[in-house]
Amino acid sequence: MSLVKQLWLAIALVMLIAFGGSFLVSTLSARNYLEEQLGLKNFDNATSLAATLSQTLERTPGDEVTIELQIAAQFDLGHYESIRLVDPSGKALVEFASDAGVDGAPQWFARLFRIEAEPGLAQVQNGWQPYGTLSVSSQASFAYRELWNSMLRLLGWFLAAAVLTGVAGTVLLRLILRPLGAVVDQAEAIGARRFITTAEPATREFRAVVRSMNALATRVRQMLQDESSRLDQLRREAHHDAVTGLLNRSHFLARVQSALAREDAGAEGVLVIARLLDLHELNREQGWAVMDTLIKRFAEALRAIAPKDAEWIFGRLNGSDFAVLAPGEDDAGALAQRVQEALQMLARELDLQAVCRLPAAATPYRHGDQLSRVLARVDVALANAVAAGGDTVQVAGVEQSPPDAGMRMDLVTWRQRFDSALTMGQVKLHSYPVVDAAGQLLHDECVARLRLDVDSDWLNAGEFVPWLARLGDLARLDEMVLDLAIARLLNCTDDLCMNFSAQSMNDAVLMHRLASRLGETPELAKRLWLEVPEYGVFQNLENFRILSALLKPLGCRIGIEHVGHQVARIGELHDLGLDYLKIDASFVHGIDQNQANQVFLRGLAMIAHSIGLSAMAEGVGTEAEFRALVELGFDGATGPAVTTRAG
Repeated sequence: MSLVKQLWLAIALVMLIAFGGSFLVSTLSARNYLEEQLGLKNFDNATSLAATLSQTLERTPGDEVTIELQIAAQFDLGHYESIRLVDPSGKALVEFASDAGVDGAPQWFARLFRIEAEPGLAQVQNGWQPYGTLSVSSQASFAYRELWNSMLRLLGWFLAAAVLTGVAGTVLLRLILRPLGAVVDQAEAIGARRFITTAEPATREFRAVVRSMNALATRVRQMLQDESSRLDQLRREAHHDAVTGLLNRSHFLARVQSALAREDAGAEGVLVIARLLDLHELNREQGWAVMDTLIKRFAEALRAIAPKDAEWIFGRLNGSDFAVLAPGEDDAGALAQRVQEALQMLARELDLQAVCRLPAAATPYRHGDQLSRVLARVDVALANAVAAGGDTVQVAGVEQSPPDAGMRMDLVTWRQRFDSALTMGQVKLHSYPVVDAAGQLLHDECVARLRLDVDSDWLNAGEFVPWLARLGDLARLDEMVLDLAIARLLNCTDDLCMNFSAQSMNDAVLMHRLASRLGETPELAKRLWLEVPEYGVFQNLENFRILSALLKPLGCRIGIEHVGHQVARIGELHDLGLDYLKIDASFVHGIDQNQANQVFLRGLAMIAHSIGLSAMAEGVGTEAEFRALVELGFDGATGPAVTTRAG
């Protein structure tokens, strides 16, 4: 029972007790008063009648007939219950009585509050001799009527007071309980893993509760910030070059491997490697301090060429090799030229152009390419560039990895083909299992497949999503995927997961349409998992907050995928009420043998669990990786090994 109902019941009980007590005291007092008045009336009437009878006997001694007539006349004229005259021996001489009925009041009321007035007694004299004793009892009907009417008036006043009390109580309760609403909202938010703080109310008792919950939320946020900062430091130490801050070789290659396996906007692009030749000679001439400064400046120059909001990845593969992974790019030669020009410009700025040779090589990659082949292509191209001398740029991979016909189309043609494909319904879902630590299915992760016409092959997401991103049509695709997911939910019992692009989060109309669509199917909404890439979340954090606020009340489970690269910002998610995190595959590859990544992932899982989130892993390739992740505290996983296990 709610506190409001309890308060109203308490108020009602107090009012009933007050009315009952007031009614009882008032009624009993009124009855006692009426009994006293009836007793006095009986005494006065008896005395008056006795005097009249004594006078009659004085004039006509022994005239019993006249005595009887006088008593009868008195009885008929008044409202008496009885008049009785008895001689000194107790023998009744004259007796008149009427039915003691009750008029003007219910019988139950009369029985409950019986009025019993003392009869009036008086002596009748026959001269100097006593003639008899006269007993007079008046009817109590009018007393019952008066008592009943008094009770009705009291009840009326009580009802009026109850109405006024109800109105005033409602207003006062709203004022008093308004701070309680904020307390309840905060408690519900904390229960939903949203650690928010609220303003302290004026009510002392509520203020103490709010202060305690604010302190809890603050401690959780501080813990998240401290732990995420510690983990980020571990990540940097394990995955970044100490001098430049770029990714080291092992983690850069892990990121490339992850990009090749992803079915999203980052699943095709260009890999560029630039080499700083004669590094040892420069070191002997300039010294390590100067060379460290030069290398740092090279790293800064590389980062500067990335477009705003682009998810490019930079690495230092060894002392002299710098790499750029540019998802979504399609012109390998142009990108390699940009990289080389940026480094050459820095060399001229430092007056080192005469001694810095900067050959570069590039190769395109697409979803499904093998890492070894991509590296082999770019290594051969780089060796050719070095052999050519100077600042040569070499591009490899055109023959080895030719784009299909679809990828050779321009944007206008792609839009036409995509519109046609949507009209014909040439979009379907392909799903991958996500299992828990025991190997039981948590949900099926759905990705889109597109066919440009009925006679062509189905394209993986990595083959068409980059083009739709350029066209700004990812929102249309996400909406269609949602419709397909809901249709599948209607015909299956398993939970489904769909990806939601960062581009779609910028479409407020789509997000509200999505919430409305799911609101029509609340039972299905509870079986839908929706996840957004980490990069897109922190790039559009406010829009992600809106998305979470729209879908969480419907029962949808909201998560973040490709997590781990911006772990220092996890503390910013304390108030969203998320359900799970999916750790990027680049941290998972070889986890059974990578001690540094094990420490990092164990800490990440602990942070997730501390705020009630599930920790899952992407790209699990072997059974050994799966077992290692379970030992690290992970709650679920997906990837080739999981698909084999589930199959």
